[in-house]
Amino acid sequence: MKLNQNLIEDISNRLAQTLQGGPIKDMESNLRALIASLLQKLDLVTREEFDVQQQVLLRTREQLATLETRIVELERLANPAPSSPSVTD
Repeated sequence: MKLNQNLIEDISNRLAQTLQGGPIKDMESNLRALIASLLQKLDLVTREEFDVQQQVLLRTREQLATLETRIVELERLANPAPSSPSVTD
């Protein structure tokens, strides 16, 4: 069993060394560069920036709702509803 484990480790190490210096390593670096270039063109934002903007939007919506309520109240105060005429005999 010990011999088989050493043989497997030796083959694994040799394979890793072969792949590190060969054309597969070049393909990997080229593929990484291509993916990085494509992601840059997509104009993506980080999760952190997305979360910050989401919080800003939430606060803005809350402020808008508050302002809408205030406007309705001010309009009601500025234009009171006419009182219904009293019925006299």
